[in-house]
Amino acid sequence: MPNRLADSTSPYLQQHAGQPVNWWEWEPAAFDEAKRRDVPVLLAVGYAACHWCHVMAHESFEDTSTAAYMNEQFVNIKVDREERPDVDAVYMAATTAMTGHGGWPMTCVLDHDGNPFFAGTYFPDQPRHGQPAFTQILQALSEAWTDRREEIASVAENVRAHLALERDGGRGEIDPAAAVETLAGEFDAMTGGYGGAPKFPPSMVLEFLRREGSDKARHMLHRTLAAMAGGGMYDQLGGGFARYSVDRGWVVPHFEKMLYDNAQLLGLYARVGGTLGERIARETADFMLRELVTAEGGLASALDADSDDGTGRHVEGAFYAWTPAQLTDALGVERGAWAAETFSVTEAGTFEHGASTLQLRHAPTDPDQQRRLAEVRARLLDVREQRPRPARDDKVVAAWNGLAVTGLVDAALVLDEPRYLGAAIRVGELIDTLHRDDRGRLLRVSRDGVAGRHAAVLEDLGCVASGFLALAQATADPRWLRSATGLLDDALTRFRADDGGFFDTAADAETLVTRPRDPGDNASPSGTSAIIHALVAAHALTGEGRYRQAAEEALATVAPLAAQAPRFAGWSLAAATTMADGPEEIAVVGPAGTARDALAAAARRRPGAIVIAADGPVEGIPLLDGRTAVDGRPAAYVCRGFVCERPVTDSAQL
Repeated sequence: MPNRLADSTSPYLQQHAGQPVNWWEWEPAAFDEAKRRDVPVLLAVGYAACHWCHVMAHESFEDTSTAAYMNEQFVNIKVDREERPDVDAVYMAATTAMTGHGGWPMTCVLDHDGNPFFAGTYFPDQPRHGQPAFTQILQALSEAWTDRREEIASVAENVRAHLALERDGGRGEIDPAAAVETLAGEFDAMTGGYGGAPKFPPSMVLEFLRREGSDKARHMLHRTLAAMAGGGMYDQLGGGFARYSVDRGWVVPHFEKMLYDNAQLLGLYARVGGTLGERIARETADFMLRELVTAEGGLASALDADSDDGTGRHVEGAFYAWTPAQLTDALGVERGAWAAETFSVTEAGTFEHGASTLQLRHAPTDPDQQRRLAEVRARLLDVREQRPRPARDDKVVAAWNGLAVTGLVDAALVLDEPRYLGAAIRVGELIDTLHRDDRGRLLRVSRDGVAGRHAAVLEDLGCVASGFLALAQATADPRWLRSATGLLDDALTRFRADDGGFFDTAADAETLVTRPRDPGDNASPSGTSAIIHALVAAHALTGEGRYRQAAEEALATVAPLAAQAPRFAGWSLAAATTMADGPEEIAVVGPAGTARDALAAAARRRPGAIVIAADGPVEGIPLLDGRTAVDGRPAAYVCRGFVCERPVTDSAQL
């Protein structure tokens, strides 16, 4: 019999709807029930594409005896971290503070006021590798709740006090050059990227390096882009990136594919351009439109890491990995051997059980070999399509769809691909209409054309506003500028802190143990850095000084983090680099055609530039005010640092 999660809009929560655990969603009624029964609250947080979340669910939450004990001794709440990033942020901070590390699945035990007194991540069903069994943890916590309530209250109060500390790291000025030096000291010269294993794609840091533009920055940028695109983390057949590499060399990924990674990397590779950048951008965009588009025109959140291996077992990477024998079966002996050599597929295997991920470290340059590679890839992709597919988390998250709009717009303009722009417009329209409450405020998620009940957080407003501003530049439609500035005005009204920074939740949002505020980027931009980028673009398009002032004040609050740990401030550093002497504001006006296209393309090659192309002035877009063709020829008007140049009509002169 399904539990309370059956009616949730979250695919992750619905995965747990048939379990014997009497799950609640995060809601006041759950805490009221815990208080009535005088039992603690067990909070379990995860997400649909999380491999170890699946493992713990199978081992513990589907076990009837474990579930019976949980139901008897706790009120159990299940949270999708992607649907409720505010709840996740609060209790991940507690988990990190209490254990020294974080991750998912996350397990916290709370008192009736939501204060955590125990936290951890994955717990096995049996004692293993020095870890106690999950049932042992539950029994110890239940006994402590009954016999040592004062001790629990003391721990909970200490954690609450720690979480409530003012998260004001100070203010300062961002120094992009110093950040490049710090990043160079942390750079993995052997394999690109930063740190050891696991290694995540540093998308926002790479965009900062692209904009900073020094020789040192360009070396780190291009070395990392080539290494990621040539490794097993990139899907060499279907396009798109897995979430991260479990090894230092980008060989074996954690196979889940997340929208937020692919949205950012799509735009990054498109903006960098060149043979590699354009190929990866096109393949990634095609993957997103082929596998992530929902019936309503939005983009689904993720593809699972696990899938059926053909024998009924759910295995990580089963959909993507190959053996030499499988290549031979698909291609024949001679082409199979060529494919094995080209894609680094070995008899020993680079992954598990003799299978290999596909790598393409040296893409052929000879036209005949390129044709052969295209034929082999197409054949292998057809064969792979016959395998059981990974599950798809088809909820539509506002922030990640905003990132996708920006990435698709960048790819559309660089690659001259109208269907990417069309897809971006459809995504934008869905978010701008469906993701609204009865007051017109943004909502975080929808699924199957039904909006969820959870309010947007700061990253939603920032990423969606940036996506709308990208559409405004690409289409010269003032609708997108109006929608974007509406979101920014809401952010300035309800999310801004007294020091000029931003909280991650609105002032009138649900009250949690603490109000989360974290300017550090993670796998996607922080709410603060996303809002800063949108504010900068909005100022360029509208000329309203309050947007730039808000961006400058927010950047000042990120400066200490950028100096200490630039790897976690890449998006803010990118904005700071653009704002140092700009951004360049370029209006390209005149009759449509090759001449205007050439001017617009030249303008868009400028890192961080705000570029809009139109026939002439458009009511509602101040950057186009008074801009007309020159002697009937398309012209580019360039302004930077509040100073405008004379219009030019030649792309080389621009």
